[in-house]
Order: sequence, then C-alpha cells, then structure tokens
Amino acid sequence: MAQDTPRGQVLSIQSGSHGQSALVKVSVESVCPRCAEGRGCGAGLFGASERTRRVEAGIPAGLDVRAGDTVSLRLDPDNVLAAAVIVYGWPLAGAAAGALVAFVVGAGDTAAALSALGGLAAGGFLARARLKTRRCLERFTPVVVARETGVPEPG
Repeated sequence: MAQDTPRGQVLSIQSGSHGQSALVKVSVESVCPRCAEGRGCGAGLFGASERTRRVEAGIPAGLDVRAGDTVSLRLDPDNVLAAAVIVYGWPLAGAAAGALVAFVVGAGDTAAALSALGGLAAGGFLARARLKTRRCLERFTPVVVARETGVPEPG
C-alpha cells in the first residue's frame, strides 16, 4: 500500500557543501499509489524495472540519521507539480509547437507529424537538460523528515 510519506532504508551518509545527505533505498510501490497497483504513469517507462530505487535525500540540521535507519521522506507538493510540468509539459509544448509551425508553413500531414516528433524530441531534450542543472537538482531533492527506526544507540 502506498504512503503519502514514503519510507526507505538509509544505505550511506555523505557530507557536502550543502550539509549532509543520505543515499536511501525506497520501494517504488511505497512512493506512488498507481505504481503500487501496477498502473504507473509511465515516468519509469524507459528506466529499469526494479522494485526499489536509490535516491539521494537531504538531511536537515539536527536530525540524527545513520546507515541502516528507516526514514520517512518528503518532497514539497509544489515541487512535484513543477517537475511534472517540466517532464511532461515541455515535450508536449514542443510537439504542439512543431505541429503549429508545419501548419503555418502549409506543410502536409507527413511533414506536420515529423515536425511534431521533432518538437517532442527537442522538448524532451530541453527538459532532461533542465532537470540536470544544480538548481533544479537541489529543488527536486527529497528531504528526510523523520527517523522511523534504526541502529541501536552505541553503549
């Protein structure tokens, strides 16, 4: 059953210029209700068919997290919408623009379809490039919100 706040197991902790982050193994089914039912949106269509994913998540200052802990993750809902607009909207806009250009210049149906496919590819390329920028990666990185269970305290 999917959860609003996915849980995962911390595999490792890294320190960087922006603080600490954790590499977390998350079950795909726990992230998305549609994926849990086997009716995903297609976002992972060209990815691996694994049932778990490894994601990097920021760790807020003051939260004690260690490798082996089970943690809850969160991504701001506004960021999810913004990511969806980039991932789906930009290629769709590219396809529509390509078809519109073909219509305006009076190209035939075949040229319009090829132009739409070219626009789709261009929009997908631009979306992929945008999602790889540092600012975008920081904005769309999940955050550890709670330590659920973990390694027993030493001593």
